[in-house]
Amino acid sequence: MAFTTLDIIVFSLYCALIIGIGLWVSRDKEGHQKTAEDYFLAGKSLPWWAIGASLIAANISAEQIIGMSGSGFAVGLAIASYEWMAAITLIIVGKYLLPIFIEKKLYTIPEFVEQRFNTTLKTILAVFWIGLFVFVNLTTVMFLGAKAIDTIMGTGDGSLLVYALVGLAVIAAAYSLYGGLSAVAWTDVLQVGLLVIGGLVTTFAALYHITPEGGILNGFSHLYEVAGDKFNMILNRSNPEFNNLPGIAVLIGGMWVANLYYWGFNQYIIQRTLAAKSLKESQKGIIFAAFLKIIIPLIVVIPGIIVYVLYAQPEGTAQIPGIIDVFKNPDGSIEYDNAYPWLMKVFLTPGFLGLVVAALAAAIVSSLASMLNSVATIFTMDIYLPYINEDATDKQTVNMGRITATVALLVAVFLAPQLRTVPQVFQYIQEYTGLVSPGILAVFLMGLFWKKTTTKGAIYGVLSSIVIALALKLAPLGLPFLDQMYYTLILTIVIIAGVSLTTNPHDEDPKAIHTTAEMFKTGSSFNIGSYIILVLVAVLYAVFW
Repeated sequence: MAFTTLDIIVFSLYCALIIGIGLWVSRDKEGHQKTAEDYFLAGKSLPWWAIGASLIAANISAEQIIGMSGSGFAVGLAIASYEWMAAITLIIVGKYLLPIFIEKKLYTIPEFVEQRFNTTLKTILAVFWIGLFVFVNLTTVMFLGAKAIDTIMGTGDGSLLVYALVGLAVIAAAYSLYGGLSAVAWTDVLQVGLLVIGGLVTTFAALYHITPEGGILNGFSHLYEVAGDKFNMILNRSNPEFNNLPGIAVLIGGMWVANLYYWGFNQYIIQRTLAAKSLKESQKGIIFAAFLKIIIPLIVVIPGIIVYVLYAQPEGTAQIPGIIDVFKNPDGSIEYDNAYPWLMKVFLTPGFLGLVVAALAAAIVSSLASMLNSVATIFTMDIYLPYINEDATDKQTVNMGRITATVALLVAVFLAPQLRTVPQVFQYIQEYTGLVSPGILAVFLMGLFWKKTTTKGAIYGVLSSIVIALALKLAPLGLPFLDQMYYTLILTIVIIAGVSLTTNPHDEDPKAIHTTAEMFKTGSSFNIGSYIILVLVAVLYAVFW
């Protein structure tokens, strides 16, 4: 179905509304100059529901909606492990990491590294993160978002790609560069609502039309009957996607590395929890986000499985003319990441299509804004202030954040079109993030929970982890990349422990973190929510094992 005038009006209203709200909530109050805390941590004023919504809005973007739907087409429900295991990871982060981070009154994760180790390691990791955010995260989100808009609004031949890239960049920049985290977090509340509604509309519309008879329940029954193998959470070695999701190792190995790094030590995610009114408010926000993670596969994975069935055409499936041409490339490969945009274009009626495109744009823009704010925060607080202008005023600090975000955005817009040849962009993100995340995670875990860890051990560990990760990736062992991440983490921990034991004559490092049992006590709402989430995830794995 073509993009109609009604869809353009709905989409345009969304753009105007989101920019207007972002500028309004971030306006300078009368007589109040915006401070660094206002810009980078929203004045530490966020309530739990804004934190939870903002966490999901920052997380769910084009790489999830487009990339994970593409992986749903290729792999099936097994890709949902990233979502359901993330719900458990959020509980761990809320109970064991947030109390330490908030007590330390952090702006950035590299700032913690400086407090626990030294400035040199902080700077190394700050440079790592800026490079990762700009060259992997920002670039892939920009590309997938622009590709989706090109498919929905145009012909899918790339003719609108550059225009879409520029449009997304302008919307994200319009409020996030001016307002900082406050604008990002408060607009995220609206964006998550739109994302969930738009995602459910797309899923249910596709389920309704998957059979000639119609009906949502009938559609889901047919989907499960003809594509039962796509609902296996744990893949066996015969599955061609085993290298991406290596069976039971997903539950006990590298997936934990990916999730703990992402949710616990990733600046553009953890930053909104540091902006909470209090620790308890932040922990309640974490639980809210965990509940939302459980329903995300219904929005982003099931549509990919629906497209797989429509493409494969088993008996009893509705016939969609021209579907093979949409997904099959001239060389015989399949363009998996076209799944979600195509589904929207085919099954959504005028008005609803504009609404869901707005939801997709909302997810993309909120993630872009979050990443831009985090790049700006890390560069300004961890590089600009200590090395370039130690005596910077609040105004100079905020302006440097805006300049940094602008440069990062321009670089991402320039590089994004280079990703045209990548078949599954979601897996690309996981794989290349996995080169640095195990070493960083090892440094944080050892620094937080082993008092004998030394600065020298941490530096040797994080630098050697890159060498180990590259060696495992390039070695002819055929190891799945999640296994590579797991082994890299273990070997890095061994190196950190070995160097620390041989260079530290004391029982503990002078900068060791001291914790008490009291610090990790949580309220009843957090505990009850955690138990419910653990039971729900266990049931889901039991049903779809």
